[in-house]
Amino acid sequence: MTPATSLFTPVEADLRLLADNLKQLVGNRHPILFAAAEHLFGAGGKRIRPAIVLLISRATMLEQDITPRHRRLAEITEMIHTASLVHDDVVDESDVRRGVPTVHSLFGNRIAILAGDFLFAQSSWYLANLDNLEVVKLLSEVIMDLATGEIQQGLNRFEAGISIETYLQKSYYKTASLIANSSKAAGLLSEVSRETVEHLYSYGRHFGIAFQIVDDILDFTSTTDTLGKPVGSDLKSGNLTAPVLFALAEKPSLEVLIDREFAQEEDLEQALALIQDSQGIQQARELAAHHAKLAIEHLAVLPPSESHQALINIAEYTLSRLY
Repeated sequence: MTPATSLFTPVEADLRLLADNLKQLVGNRHPILFAAAEHLFGAGGKRIRPAIVLLISRATMLEQDITPRHRRLAEITEMIHTASLVHDDVVDESDVRRGVPTVHSLFGNRIAILAGDFLFAQSSWYLANLDNLEVVKLLSEVIMDLATGEIQQGLNRFEAGISIETYLQKSYYKTASLIANSSKAAGLLSEVSRETVEHLYSYGRHFGIAFQIVDDILDFTSTTDTLGKPVGSDLKSGNLTAPVLFALAEKPSLEVLIDREFAQEEDLEQALALIQDSQGIQQARELAAHHAKLAIEHLAVLPPSESHQALINIAEYTLSRLY
């Protein structure tokens, strides 16, 4: 299986620059924020969102180099994503993410919430300085979508009656909106045609949904070491994802366990066993594959290039994480 980072070869140098810039952009004001920024942006992470922005920028600017505005858009995208993770970890009370201590476990909830707020505010300020109203609108919508998705997830905890459509809408808000709108924004900064811009949005949307479904499947099929959090932690917290929703149609007894919020001993283990024994994980794999295929189809508008191929490879790699 290709390691994620080698997929980013055409923008490797761009991503190194991005990591250095992020620490400077965020950390200059305050020692605690600098420590938080150093921790967040030094923790590695997949950097998949800014990589997609940079790859689209290069794939749409074949005759010339990408502009400082393209680079800033990639930085803004990673800032928004990171801000949402910092807040999510406080809400979910997660002490570890990707095997690394979370900001609130190191600095406390107060600093974590303020650091998240600061990142959102900082990203908004840099966004305004791009001087492109349409891009500002797109990325502002993302910040609203992230909050909407988090609220929706909170309201639907242990709600066994939610539909796959509701789940996909929440996945759009929480994951796909940022990828879709930043992909579209990269096209706007490259001044491509309106039709191409919409295809770039659709690539990001379908890729983001596939990416989220794969993450949700890995919560059941991966190991604690690989995930950097306990297996089945989404289910335990009442976040019902695609494998669970598909399994519910097949295993009615699963609903009883969810309704009582796994209150009895062995409830969670029993629920995990029912999901493993159902077609839920396989059906979720098929749904992820469907969205990854749609994402790739939307790239057909771009001329052939190394960056174009990398965008296809990233969508294919997302599915390969399951095997």
